[in-house]
Amino acid sequence: MQTPPVLQPEDLDILTVFADTEDRHQLLPYLDPIALEPDEVLIQEGTEGDEMYFILRGQAQICRAGLQLGSIAAGYHVGELGLITGRVRRASVKAVTDLFTARLTRESFSRLKSEKPALALKLTEILISLLGLQLTDMTDSFGRLSQERSLPRRLNVTIQIAGQPHPFEVPTGTQAQTLLPKEVDGCPVVAALVNHKCVSLNTPMMSDAYLEPLTVAHWEGERIFRHSAALLLLEAAHRLYPGIKLSMALSVGSTQWIRVENSPTESTVVLAQAIQGMMEEMIRQKKSFRHEWWALEEAIPFFSENDRREAAALAQTYRNSRISLVSCGEFYAVSSGPLLPHAGYLRKIHVQAGSQGGLILTTSSEGPSADDLASYAHLMQDNIRWLESMKIASIGEFNRACINGEVSQLIRVAEGFHEKRISQIADRIGEEREQIRIICIAGPSSSGKTTFIKRLSVQLQVNGLRPLNISLDDYYVNREETPLDQNGEYDYECLEALNTDLLSEHLSRLLAGEEVATAHYDFPKGLSMPEGGPRLKLGSDNILLLEGIHGLNPKLLKNQVPEDQLFRIFIQPMASLSLDEHSRVNPSDLRLLRRIVRDRHSRATNAADSILRWPSVREGEHKHIFPFVSQADLIFDTSLIYELSVLKVYAERYLLEVPHDHPAYATAYRLQKLIGLFVALYPDHVPPTSILREFIGNSGFDY
Repeated sequence: MQTPPVLQPEDLDILTVFADTEDRHQLLPYLDPIALEPDEVLIQEGTEGDEMYFILRGQAQICRAGLQLGSIAAGYHVGELGLITGRVRRASVKAVTDLFTARLTRESFSRLKSEKPALALKLTEILISLLGLQLTDMTDSFGRLSQERSLPRRLNVTIQIAGQPHPFEVPTGTQAQTLLPKEVDGCPVVAALVNHKCVSLNTPMMSDAYLEPLTVAHWEGERIFRHSAALLLLEAAHRLYPGIKLSMALSVGSTQWIRVENSPTESTVVLAQAIQGMMEEMIRQKKSFRHEWWALEEAIPFFSENDRREAAALAQTYRNSRISLVSCGEFYAVSSGPLLPHAGYLRKIHVQAGSQGGLILTTSSEGPSADDLASYAHLMQDNIRWLESMKIASIGEFNRACINGEVSQLIRVAEGFHEKRISQIADRIGEEREQIRIICIAGPSSSGKTTFIKRLSVQLQVNGLRPLNISLDDYYVNREETPLDQNGEYDYECLEALNTDLLSEHLSRLLAGEEVATAHYDFPKGLSMPEGGPRLKLGSDNILLLEGIHGLNPKLLKNQVPEDQLFRIFIQPMASLSLDEHSRVNPSDLRLLRRIVRDRHSRATNAADSILRWPSVREGEHKHIFPFVSQADLIFDTSLIYELSVLKVYAERYLLEVPHDHPAYATAYRLQKLIGLFVALYPDHVPPTSILREFIGNSGFDY
């Protein structure tokens, strides 16, 4: 046993069982530091003990009769029953690494009760609550086992944990969370990857498996955190106001806009404060998230009787005899994937009134503010009203329309809506043709920018304008002059990768009426040719279309072009169909599916590679596009109500090509389940000018 260092107040910050830092620091004088080397025993099976231990640093293994039951790491605690009852230890705890712990003995606990009774009571309540959660988890595990099969086929299974040199043999039914750390590199673990498939932390291990922790830093982990927060909010609102109807309408990063119907209060500020208070109480109580399987014959009338038409419609077109529902109380939602084990994981979530009405739920300090979301929300409301006028706002209602033979009309109306909006944009520009000379167009990957520009060009020509095109990609600096990112790779997405001085000069000369030889970039050679592009001249009937990732950034032109001569357009698919009030198709998933289909049969890139590249693509968007959306004069939504049914025809096979042991499999599997909810539509009725043709092929435009 090592000589332990002196306990410091900051050593106890890892103990998240205490929400209050002051409580942790008050406990410090009652704790003894204990330090162990690898393979030393902290608790010996079969011995009596009347103390408990808080793990502050390192990792330990729990064993019984020589069998490894699980691992524990910093933030965990063991031996609480010994502290309370003094019972014989039923398992051993052995250090795997250097282990630093804080011991609370029965004697110290008695002194704590005498000197600080409020703190002692709080500690007792926490320990009882955690033991209750363990009992609930055991009951839930039994329920899951009984649903899986009457008896497990093996008493033990072998689990290989990522980063561990050797596999562990554990009892069948052991929950994933008992084998994983609570944090990885400071990020909380929110789910598990079992053979690269994303599952809840309380999932029982039923067979040999490869197990990895999934943190909130991963895009799939962030999604689980956000969906759990949304379900908690719906349950809190249901408890406070049973007749209220809230719907998750739009999410941008960690910010979620929520529609409100049948509000019992006139002020959304009061409503937000009440829901926030109830959520905080449920977080304090660590309310469990549950997954339940319901027969469709039970689910459909339940949702219908509770005025849950979206969920009822989805259940009516469901392909299985049972449907998976989730809840953390009395409000049930259709499951869209794993959730957190309990509400105690949901720290630092906040509800506030939205500037465009409704509520705003934020799950992180990063991401757009409520004000930044206002323009999105305004456009979203228009699109939701349009969908509801067609009586199709959810996947179930869309599927029912397809089954009823309304497919052709749905496609015509959706495409007609796009064409009308594009013509309205061209009309607006035409009305200001004496002033507007440059149209800047930007949007994230797979938004349909290329087709949008071609269709807008047609409508501008209808109005007597002759558009000329310049791509920002042709104004890259030489490759060796390109800045490097944090990984030492060329950062082609930063503004400094463009020769903005040359671009400003060319635009200024064009606006002055000069003929300009524009730039061209040789991508294979990485060479900039300042005058290698086409020669352009802006006549009185010309207008310039400037397309690229930085089209909305005010620094792009360095104030060289008068603002009144610029018209900025942001495009992105935004309106999406809902599963129910709890979740809807994420526009990011829609764009990823578009990219997977396009790149698979036009760029020879498989789905696995597309998925693995997606996080870096998204990082660039959040850094260089989304912060400047407020600069846009107009936002165009490129989503199509029917497109996932068409993309399914292609994407289903491409996603199945992702190997089960590939890091991209978790996302591929989730996307398979998403498109599995839709009725498949063959592309026969998709017009050649559709934005969707940019991704599935056979477009009427040349790219």
